[in-house]
Amino acid sequence: MKRILITSLLVLGVAGCGVADRLGLDFGKRNRAGAAPADPFVTGTTDMSGTTLSPATAAPPPPAAARTAEALDTTTAEQRAAATAAPGAPSSVLGRTVVSLGSPTEPGLWLKTPLVQTDTQGRVANPATGQSALVTLIPLDGPATAGSQMSLAAMRLIGVSLTDLTEVEVSADS
Repeated sequence: MKRILITSLLVLGVAGCGVADRLGLDFGKRNRAGAAPADPFVTGTTDMSGTTLSPATAAPPPPAAARTAEALDTTTAEQRAAATAAPGAPSSVLGRTVVSLGSPTEPGLWLKTPLVQTDTQGRVANPATGQSALVTLIPLDGPATAGSQMSLAAMRLIGVSLTDLTEVEVSADS
C-alpha cells in the first residue's frame, strides 16, 4: 500500500510539471534578478549592441484558440509588406542553415540560429523561391553547422513548407 501511494505521488508530481507550464506558473523559472526574461518580440526593442530592432518583425501573441497557420500568424499586412520589401542597406551573408518550424505560438518574424551571438536584424532568403524577409535573428546554442528554428510567419513569407526541412541563406543587416 505504501509503495502504491509513493508511486502515485511521483506520477502526479511529474504530470503536474506540464500542467504548471500550461497554466503559466513559473515556480522559480524567472532569472536570478527576479525579472521575467526580455521579450524580443516587443515593438522597437533594442538588442545587446544598442541597435533598435525593426517593429516590422514584432507581432502580438496569437489567440489561445488559434489552431490554423492563418490564426497563429498575427503579423499584419503592413508588417509583411515591410519585411518583404527590398533591403535598403547592404547586408553581410552569415551562411546557410537548414530550418524547421519553431514554436508556432511565438509571434513575429524571427530565426533562432547558431549563426549569431546576439539578437540582431537580418534577412532570410529561400534560394528555391527567391523570396526573402526581414527577421530578428536570435542566438541558438550549438555549432554553426546546426539547424535553425524559424517562425511560422517568416516561413510563410518566404515560401517554405511548414513540415519540410529547407536550407535558407541568412544575412545580417550592416
